[in-house]
Amino acid sequence: MRILITNDDGIGAPGLAILHDIAVQVAGPAGEVWTVAPAFEQSGVGHCINYVKPSMVTQLEERRFALEGSPADCVLAGLNHLIDGPVDLVLSGVNRGNNAAENTVYSGTIGGAMEAALQGARGIALSQFYGPGNVELDNPFEAAAGHGVDCVRRLVSDAPWGGDDYKLFYNVNFPPVPATGVKGIAAVAQGYRGDARMGVHPQTAPSGRRYLWIRGSAQGDPTGPGTDVRANVEGWVSVTPMRCDLTDRAALTDLRAVLDDYDG
Repeated sequence: MRILITNDDGIGAPGLAILHDIAVQVAGPAGEVWTVAPAFEQSGVGHCINYVKPSMVTQLEERRFALEGSPADCVLAGLNHLIDGPVDLVLSGVNRGNNAAENTVYSGTIGGAMEAALQGARGIALSQFYGPGNVELDNPFEAAAGHGVDCVRRLVSDAPWGGDDYKLFYNVNFPPVPATGVKGIAAVAQGYRGDARMGVHPQTAPSGRRYLWIRGSAQGDPTGPGTDVRANVEGWVSVTPMRCDLTDRAALTDLRAVLDDYDG
């Protein structure tokens, strides 16, 4: 198996090293693991691509590249230029912090897996929830390191990957507990915290210039039953199937009832 890995925390991030270990085990002795990751941190860039400027790429080792671009750029570069031949799987992560509930739509880690799906490849985003149960561990990524291989293997071998147009990809979040505290894997929906909105914190520099820091909010508030954050804070690895199609089908039916001019 040939696997491409990327992330949004940057080429030197510890979560990428965890992901490389996971990918090596999934690929097997005869497999290949290629790394194309951002040269600098790209957290919060979502599915951004550097459409209006070129991105410098630097080869660091065999099958290991740093790209001055987003995770989606890295996937594009890997699949369409740097790797000679087809790729069986794209893994994005392991992100430092959760990409559940509202965080999902901001995440560059999700953007990498999303771009894989748009390119016709299998994509999985992996993130490690941080909380009181793991933040003080020698390895806060212990849950991901201990359970990532099994989770990815099960998704590759058993999960649906269909789609004639917008293909499925998967969002995986590991709970904020030690590896021994993981209860299992839960297939859940994307949750909604409700009050976890991004905001701004204004500051004035000594020079008088004004700056705005973007800031988030509390991450541990559980979402509803059967959703990602609820599963994570209760000790489960959450897996959510996703597509790039953003259409709200129920609203579309209602909309057609009031905008009925089109008969196509």
